[in-house]
Amino acid sequence: MDFFFDDLTSPSASRSRHEDPQMTSGHRVTLGTGDEQINMTEDTDLARGRSSGTNMTESQGQQNSSSIEDISRRAQELVEKINDSRNTDQKVLDSFQEKLVKKVTEVCQQMKDHMYTIYEENSNEMQLKLQELSGVLESCTKLNNELSEASQALASLRGGAGH
Repeated sequence: MDFFFDDLTSPSASRSRHEDPQMTSGHRVTLGTGDEQINMTEDTDLARGRSSGTNMTESQGQQNSSSIEDISRRAQELVEKINDSRNTDQKVLDSFQEKLVKKVTEVCQQMKDHMYTIYEENSNEMQLKLQELSGVLESCTKLNNELSEASQALASLRGGAGH
């Protein structure tokens, strides 16, 4: 069996093929010998249709791939944006915490200072009251001694008069 492959490409088809590498030109394939030869011609339009279908499928695949890559890129950008936002939130919260701790520390120090001021004022008042109490107790002791002396004097006066 002899196989003959003849290229039926015309110069214009050649130009088209060079312009679009996906295009296929028509080929005639002859199979067999003598009278039993079978001529098979690839239909150029059919080949172009298959090629176009392949191109469309490849193009759609590329578009799908491009769309998937675009969606993936956008998703990654959103994740990065969310992470940046979370980092910003964390920084704001850390700053708030530092300011709050600083403010609470300041307020506690003010409360301590005020408490010590009140302690000092109370101590001064107690000191005055204790001095007054000490003076009153001293007077009581004097008066008690005087009363004791007076009582003894009265007892001796009574004892001398009754004898």
